[in-house]
Amino acid sequence: MNILLISLLGCLVVALPSASAQVKWCVKSQNELNKCQHLATKLPELRCHLKSSVIECMTSIKTGDADAITVDGEHVYQAGLLNYGLRPIIAEKHKKECCYAVAVVKSDANFNINDLQGKSSCHCVYQSPGGWNIPIGRLVAQNKIPWDGPDDMPLEKAVSQFFSSSCIPGISKALYPNLCQACQGDCSRSQNEKSYGDGAFQCLKNGHGQVAFVCQDAIPLSERQNYQLLCMDGSRKNVENYKDCYLAKEPARAVIGRMDADSQPIIKALSQDPDLFSSDAFGGKDLMFSDSASGLVELSKSTDSFLYLKEDYYEAIRALRAGNTPAPSQDRKIEWCTVGHAEQQKCDNLQIPSLECRRASSVEECIKKIMRKEADALAVDGGQVYIAGKCGLVPVMVEQNDQQNCETGGEAASYYVVAVVRKGSGVTWNSLQGRKSCHTGLNRNAGWKVPDSAICGQKPGCTLYNFFSKGCAPGADPQSNMCELCKGSGKAVGDESKCKASSGEIYYGYDGAFRCLAEKTGEVAFIKHTIVGDYTEGKGPDWAKDLKSGDFELICPESPDTSVKHSDFENCNLAKVPAHAVITREDARNDVVNFLKQAQVNSDKLFKSEGERNLLFSDSTKCLQENTQPLKEFLTQKYIDMIERTYVTGQGEPDLVKACTLKSCFF
Repeated sequence: MNILLISLLGCLVVALPSASAQVKWCVKSQNELNKCQHLATKLPELRCHLKSSVIECMTSIKTGDADAITVDGEHVYQAGLLNYGLRPIIAEKHKKECCYAVAVVKSDANFNINDLQGKSSCHCVYQSPGGWNIPIGRLVAQNKIPWDGPDDMPLEKAVSQFFSSSCIPGISKALYPNLCQACQGDCSRSQNEKSYGDGAFQCLKNGHGQVAFVCQDAIPLSERQNYQLLCMDGSRKNVENYKDCYLAKEPARAVIGRMDADSQPIIKALSQDPDLFSSDAFGGKDLMFSDSASGLVELSKSTDSFLYLKEDYYEAIRALRAGNTPAPSQDRKIEWCTVGHAEQQKCDNLQIPSLECRRASSVEECIKKIMRKEADALAVDGGQVYIAGKCGLVPVMVEQNDQQNCETGGEAASYYVVAVVRKGSGVTWNSLQGRKSCHTGLNRNAGWKVPDSAICGQKPGCTLYNFFSKGCAPGADPQSNMCELCKGSGKAVGDESKCKASSGEIYYGYDGAFRCLAEKTGEVAFIKHTIVGDYTEGKGPDWAKDLKSGDFELICPESPDTSVKHSDFENCNLAKVPAHAVITREDARNDVVNFLKQAQVNSDKLFKSEGERNLLFSDSTKCLQENTQPLKEFLTQKYIDMIERTYVTGQGEPDLVKACTLKSCFF
């Protein structure tokens, strides 16, 4: 192994820290151990941790005895389950396109994906992604193959009862003869079976099966005009359109580590040397990494197993283990995602029979829960609506703070983002740089997105981090200057709530950012235009009981050297932006909308918060109005452009956007 690789591997020590400052790579065979030990002879910090299986390796990583291992998609799924709690941190990049698992039929076949029962099937190989895991998993997940799980019967038996005959090379012919009936050999995972591997297509071509489950590249280019694909929505498409008509994509293999693993140093160390992807000298294949890999891709810290695998593949693997997904009942409960203890308490106290409250640590975690169907909805601001939209969620109900518009169905609600300072402070728009700032939260609308756009605009290298001397932007990096002014719960030194994007941080949200200013912790607060009026003259909570509205003013680019009254927000603001909206999955839209329409009629507590402000919804909300506009129309292109401009000049795309827009196949 050359000197460059050895020196690069030395960086691993930084990448995956442990008490002994060593990198412990888990290997699962003698051949892998040979390769790993060869590296270790020249790199004393590298340790090779031999276990008998991937499962044992995952347990070792969880406990800290090992740090990393490269696994396939099925094990990425398993690693993400609660009993392991691991995540993919790096993905392999390959020279050829990954497997799009497809269902192929002859062009003159007269059935679709919903008519497969009783048909004969050809599979490239048992337990392969394209031939078994993805197609069978997807058909079970979509309730097309009836199977209640392993306690009911083996999955193989359910498949044998579903198809009239099959050829699935590698399956037990003795136990499931029906699943070998269409084979033209011994049904083995070898060349003794003509339908093995690429032979699955020949099984279809020769009429031994009516549908073939294969990867897209198993269909010869010269014959594609004679075949079609069955799509999951019941339609059929030409083979060339496989990217619009596939069952799921096989994800690239990935390195998994603990949730707090830092992938950046390890990828810098490993991605520069192709020798890492060679196993011939060590008597094996795909040792530590795939031999076919051509590089490594860093994954964002928000990437978990669900976001990496994508919903279709994730659901396929889940179904292979657990069976059919129960059909939703007519009177199912809506699961509302709450952020922090105070929101959870309000949600519980609403005592709405059709409501379940699900707690998460942040809005980002709520978005993930909704995607995974572990929750259904929550209300977020426009900046978070944009992020949720990148993750496939949709805005379905919008907060309206004008009672007349509630009654007439008038103009959709919006609000002004304002920069508030204390009267007489001498802070103007032109003298903002280097000041101390208060923000509702990282990537929030009023607190971050809009001021970032207004302040940094197109200035290269400008970020709110380097524009202000220090601040409080809950959700920011705890080690950054944007967490210096945060107070946490205000009760103890070393408070874990400090700078968290939840109500545990007293400077979080509109009221928190205003409190940060009112308590003279910061010199400017970026908030909604109604907040000063809502929290002064005795209308606010205890901490605000002595505040006077006249003690606060607005500054803006239109009046760069002066300040104006807080009530002059129409003429002095940073932007007019969409109101907060309830986000959900498209498949849950009707249930969520119907629930909220009923809830706002039957509950007088929905828009009231006790103890704290703006819990679940903004307290100024008079009603929720249904939104049927697509995401782009709801946010408006002007607002989207503003958000995306901040990604260019600021810290780049949020981690969650990167994770949600990540491709699962890298080539």
